Amino acid sequence: MWVDLVQVIFAYLLGSIPFGLIVSKLIAGIDPRTSGSGNIGFTNVLRVAGKKAGVYALVGDIGKGLFATLVIPIVFLGHVTEPRNLLFIGFAVVIGHCYSAFLAFRGGKGVATALGAILGIDPALGLMLLGVWLIAVVIWKFAALGALIASGLLPVIIALWDPSIDKLVFGCGIALLIWIRHRDNLDRLRAGTESHIGPKSR
Repeated sequence: MWVDLVQVIFAYLLGSIPFGLIVSKLIAGIDPRTSGSGNIGFTNVLRVAGKKAGVYALVGDIGKGLFATLVIPIVFLGHVTEPRNLLFIGFAVVIGHCYSAFLAFRGGKGVATALGAILGIDPALGLMLLGVWLIAVVIWKFAALGALIASGLLPVIIALWDPSIDKLVFGCGIALLIWIRHRDNLDRLRAGTESHIGPKSR
């Protein structure tokens, strides 16, 4: 039991690492929390710090989700990580990204980290969600809208793909968290002031 708890705590701390903030400062000398939308995630980093920083932020955020669900269980050699606890690990790394222990419990919106975690838990499910996000972004050009659509459909896709109660609860939790973190984006989408995806004009 204590091993399961340690894995979840470690996943939360891993998720708390603010890659978007780190790469923005290192590459562009910019704090994304004080520029653009104020978010430390891929879209805002891309917009305010450029493509290179945006790509590194995206890779870091997806990577920590993947690391949490693929590597953390392996680190505890000899311990069998139950499927339910793997879902806890996945949720914990996303919570860490959204409410970072290193940023006074503030953080990003969880989309890339959630994608990484889901890819580690169920690659096919993760690829389906990525496909939904890409289609939505290509059609409407809003990263936030793509995230809202993909996360909103997550419980539906799980119900059709692998309708276990544990996964459904996980999917609903991730969807709710992402929608909560996108409250400001929802307001801007309604007002017609949400920025399209892409780097900030110079």
